[in-house]
This record gives sequence, C-alpha cells and structure tokens, in this order.
Amino acid sequence: MIYKTEHLCQSALLISFVVIGFTSCSNTTDDTDISENGIATDTTGDSTIIANVEVSFFYTEDGSVSITTVPCTLSDGTETDCYQIVTTSLPGDHEMGPWCPDNISDSAEAGGIWLESGEVYDVDGSFVANLAEFYNDDNWMMYDENGDIYITDTEDDCINAANPNVGAEYENFCVECLPSYITNLNQTWTIPITPVVQDTPVLFNSGGQGPQTTQAPSTRGIALNGIEFSAPAPVDNILGAYTLAPFDDAGGHINVHQGYHYHAATGFGTKVVQDDGHAALIGYALDGFGIYELEDSEGVEVTDLDELRGHEDDTRGYHYHVDAAGNNNFINGLKGAYVN
Repeated sequence: MIYKTEHLCQSALLISFVVIGFTSCSNTTDDTDISENGIATDTTGDSTIIANVEVSFFYTEDGSVSITTVPCTLSDGTETDCYQIVTTSLPGDHEMGPWCPDNISDSAEAGGIWLESGEVYDVDGSFVANLAEFYNDDNWMMYDENGDIYITDTEDDCINAANPNVGAEYENFCVECLPSYITNLNQTWTIPITPVVQDTPVLFNSGGQGPQTTQAPSTRGIALNGIEFSAPAPVDNILGAYTLAPFDDAGGHINVHQGYHYHAATGFGTKVVQDDGHAALIGYALDGFGIYELEDSEGVEVTDLDELRGHEDDTRGYHYHVDAAGNNNFINGLKGAYVN
C-alpha cells in the first residue's frame, strides 16, 4: 500500500490499496490524484510517498518470528496501529558462525569477519597472527607457541570478556559467544504499520560527530528474519581491551543479553528482490520505512541519499539504503516517528 501525503493523519481509511480519505488531520493536503495502480500523487509537490509495512515479507516459516497487530503510540504522540514482532533472537533462515579461527594456520572458512575503517577483513589465522602489525601495537599476541588462538570457550567467559570493563585475564582473547548460550530469550519489536513522517528527522548519535539526540532508540531496524539491525559495535572498547569479537560472514554475533544481532549487511538472510532491478528489501527501520541493500541488481549504489541514507521513488515510497558493510553502520537516523 503506497500513498503520498505531507503528514499522516491519526485516522485514515485505507482500502484496496487506494487512499479513500483522511479525517482529523493537520498539515494534510486535498490536492491528491489516485492513479490506476493505487499510488496517490500529491499535486502540491511538497510531500513524502509512504508505503505500508508488508508483513508477508517476514520469514515466519519455522516459528522464530511471530507478528501481531497492536495499538501503539508513536514518539510524536500519534496513536495508530503497529506490528508487534516477537523473535527468538536467533535467525531461522541462515546458519550462524563461525567467528574465531582455532589456529593461525586456519583459512577464512574457519573464522568470521572484522570491520575496520570502511573495509571488511576475513578473520582467518593470518589476520589474528598479524594483529600487532595491523594495529601497530606489540601488545597484541592472541595465540600460543603452537599457534593455537586464545578463545573464550564457556558462557561465563563470553559474558566476562564482553563486559565493557573486561578484566586483564581476558586480554588477547578472541571473544566467541555461541548460539547454545541463547535459551528462552525473546525480543519484541514494535513498528508502525504505516510510517508517520516526523516534523524533524532524528539522527542517531554517532560518537559525537554531527547532530545527536538522546531520544532515538539504539536499534536501527529489524531484518526480515526478525534479527536486530543494531547500533554500531563498540569497536574502540573491544580493541582497547585487546580483545577481538568477530562477526560471522552474515555480519552478526551474539551476546547473551541481546541474542544474535547484525552490525553489517553482507547479503545473508531473507530479502525481497525488486522486479525493476532496484536493491532488494532486507528489513524495516523502527519507523516502518523499508531498508534496502546498498547496491541494485547491477551492483550500482544510489547517489541521491539524504543525511539519513534515505530517498524515495514512486514504487517503494520513501526508504533507506544500508551503509557499506565495512562502516559498521546501517542507517543514520529516522525520518518517521517510532515507538518509544
């Protein structure tokens, strides 16, 4: 369902993919033409095209994701309907891991990836063996005389090594938290079915760079398999303790409180390929606007993104494109209101 309006009303009748009317609105326009395909065109030229969240795109086959409709109040006070998405915190549509290779002779298949300065690096044995050179710091020595890499091998070690105030006993460990540590951990996300454009977009706090907000949620969005698109990984804290917490090839890793979550989009997981060659849909931001891959079917990146990493077209309405995987980032902010 796609339509165009300056601001979404709190009460709207949406029938058969056509906007029938709006009531109790402010800042709306009556200069709207409905085309044969159900897309409303605002003739004032000052508007945002909005598409509803399509719940059928989510991966629910194995029961790892369940979705219900609930009433909700958004951050701008709008009372509307939302999808409540409950997940097991583990993906049902792809394998997880590996993360840490066992020995410095291991190939890339034995480990995951690391994100640094916009690049994606394979965490193979050679990468671990050369950490001192990579970071220009001789304190890195993450393996013994046999080349065996120091890896956290219990749940307690995982928890302790992932602590922001990690103890010296975990320095030079590769931190690996396993799916078996995640039991009975459900995550619940609530997103508006129909996005509501905020008067002022919210930009995420990016380490003190640029506009900031104390209100924005840390979670960026939800993948179509129900897994969280998380805030950037705290790389400085990890490296400052001389630990490494690799991501698997899907860009995800685990902590016991958050479950499995993504820090980069690398092409894994459920996606909705677009008929016109546009980049595939991979999830939704917390404001309900779609999140699409970085590149289209020809490997071309879009060039007209706004500061949030969003733009719009007549087919998908306003939507975001993820950042390059090596940037440890998904999107830069939210154009729409969200559930607090």
